[in-house]
Amino acid sequence: MADAPLDGLRVAILVTDGFEQVELTEPRKALDAAGARTRIVSPKTDRVKGWNFTDWGKELPVDVPLAEARPEEFDAILLPGGGINPDTLRMNADAIAFAQAFFDAGKPVASI
Repeated sequence: MADAPLDGLRVAILVTDGFEQVELTEPRKALDAAGARTRIVSPKTDRVKGWNFTDWGKELPVDVPLAEARPEEFDAILLPGGGINPDTLRMNADAIAFAQAFFDAGKPVASI
């Protein structure tokens, strides 16, 4: 892409099973198209399963297991919504600490 306003920006996408599929896939497409490097970060280590409006959706590979993810290796974080995903992550101390690190560092946080 000749005009990549986010060229090289590293964006963590923090999810677990039950994320609203379109709330991950569409922002990720836009970020990637703008030159960002997106990575799915999850407490799960292999794949996460989306929720597609009224039923289970696609599975996506986890790029970085949460246990190995370091906030300092990312420039921003994206938190897709859904009914299951945020409720599950809110109960995970490691997920909370990971997201909090972006706030503490003054890095961009996008929540859907």
